[in-house]
Amino acid sequence: MLEGSRAPAGREPVDSQPSVPRAGWMSSLTAKMLVAYLVGVVLTVATLVLVFDGVASWRGTVYFDEDISEFAEELSEKLVFDASGTPVGFDEEARQYEWMYAKLKDDLAYRLLDASGRVVFASPASQEFWAASGPGALRLKQGNFSFEYAGQSMRGATEVVRHGGRDWYFQQAGSARLFELFHLEYAMPFMSKGMGLFATTLLLVFGVCAYLTLRRVLRPLHEVSASAAAISPRSVHGRLQVDRVPTEIVPLVESFNRALDRLERGYRVQQEFLATAAHELKTPLALIRAQVELMAEGKGPDLLLQDVEHMTRQVQQLLLLAEASETQNYVFTPTDLEAAAGETVQYLTRMASAREVALDVVVVGSDAGDAPDAAAESHRSVTWDADRGALFTLLKNLLENAIQHAPAGSLVSVEIEADRFSVRDRGPGVTPHQLSRIFGRFWRGAHRRDHGAGLGLAICQEIAEAHGWTLSAQPEDPGLRMVVKKS
Repeated sequence: MLEGSRAPAGREPVDSQPSVPRAGWMSSLTAKMLVAYLVGVVLTVATLVLVFDGVASWRGTVYFDEDISEFAEELSEKLVFDASGTPVGFDEEARQYEWMYAKLKDDLAYRLLDASGRVVFASPASQEFWAASGPGALRLKQGNFSFEYAGQSMRGATEVVRHGGRDWYFQQAGSARLFELFHLEYAMPFMSKGMGLFATTLLLVFGVCAYLTLRRVLRPLHEVSASAAAISPRSVHGRLQVDRVPTEIVPLVESFNRALDRLERGYRVQQEFLATAAHELKTPLALIRAQVELMAEGKGPDLLLQDVEHMTRQVQQLLLLAEASETQNYVFTPTDLEAAAGETVQYLTRMASAREVALDVVVVGSDAGDAPDAAAESHRSVTWDADRGALFTLLKNLLENAIQHAPAGSLVSVEIEADRFSVRDRGPGVTPHQLSRIFGRFWRGAHRRDHGAGLGLAICQEIAEAHGWTLSAQPEDPGLRMVVKKS
C-alpha cells in the first residue's frame, strides 16, 4: 500500500498486551487429561455394570437353562458304574453336594433313568416333584425342559450318558427362585467385587502410567517454552527445535518458527533502514552546510537547491523502501493490469517527452488483424490480486528506470501476459557482472542520466516479494527487460 494508498479508515489498533494465562490447576493440560481419564474409567465401569445387569435380566431364562445343563453335564461325568455296567452313584467329589439336595428337595433334585424310563436312583425329592414334570418318556432325550411345581417355575435338563453300549438319562431340575437366590446372593456380590477390583486396578495402575506418560510427553513442550522465552531482540535468530516435540505439536512449533522468521526479517529491515538512512543523509547534509557557507560568501543558491532536491528524493525513497518492506501495509484487491499500466504511462508522459522517449502498453495476444470475436476474446482484461498503490509504484519505478537508460527517439514498452508483465527499454543494457547487483540498494547504473538515490529497483523487489511475485532482469538486444511473474 504505497504511493498514496492508505489503511482503511476506522480500523482499531491491535491490542499488543499479552494475554494472562488463567490461574488454577484446571488450566493444566495434565490435569484436564487425568480428569478425562478418571471420568472415562467411572463411565466404563458403570456401563459394564448396567449392561451386565440388563442382559442378565433380559436373558435370565437362558442363563438358568445353561446353568442347569452345565450342572447336569458335570454330575453325569461323575457317575460310578458297577461291574455289570449299571450306575450305582457318584464319585467322592460329587457326593459332597448330597447335603444340598437333601436341604433343598423342593427346589433342587436329580434322577437317573434307564432307556425304559425306570428310575435307577434319585435325590430325596418328593414324588410330586417329578410327577409335576410330566411323562418321563417325553424327556428321554438330550435337552432342556420346564414345568410347574408348588407354584414355582422349574427348569430341567436331560444329559445322555452312554456306557457299555447302553444309554442312561441323567436329569437335573431346579426352581427359578433358587436361581435368583444364587445370582443375587453369590454371583452379583462376586461380580460387584470383581468390578470394584477391576476399577481400582484400572484407576491406580493405568492412572500412574498415564501421569508418567503425560510428564514425559509434555517435557519437550516445557523445553520449547523455555527456548521461546529466551528469544529477545538480541537473539532473534534463535529457533525452536522440533526433533523431540510430539508429532501433533510440530505444526505449531513450525508455525512459530516461521513467525520468528518474519519477525527477524522485519527487525533486520528496520535496522538496515536506520543504518542506510543515517549513511545516505550524512553526505547531503554536509553538502548543504557547505553550500550555506558559500552563500554567506555571496555565491549563488543553485547548487544548494539541487542538493535539497536530491536529499528530498532520497528521504522519499527511503520511506517508500521502509513501507514496501512491511507486508501488513498492503491491501490486496483484483486489479486490471492494463488499466494500471495505462495510468502509470499517463503519469510519466511528461518525463518521457522531456527525454524524447515513447511509451507503449501492449497486451500480448491482442492483434488488430484478428477476427472481431477472436480479438474480443484475446483482449480480455488481465486481472491480478494486488495492492493498487504498490502496483503503481512498481510500474512507475520500472518505467522511470527504463526512461533514464533509454536513448532519445527509442521506445519503452510495457508488455502484459496472463501470468507476467515486463518493462523493456532499448538502451545500452547491463553487463553480466552488473546484472547480479542491479537490485541492490543504492546501486546506480553508469548510463543513468539523473542522480537518483539508487533505491528504485530495491523498492520494486520488496513490492514483488510482498505480493508473492518474482522480479528478474533479462538482457535484450538492445536494452534490458524487467520481468514480473506470478510464482
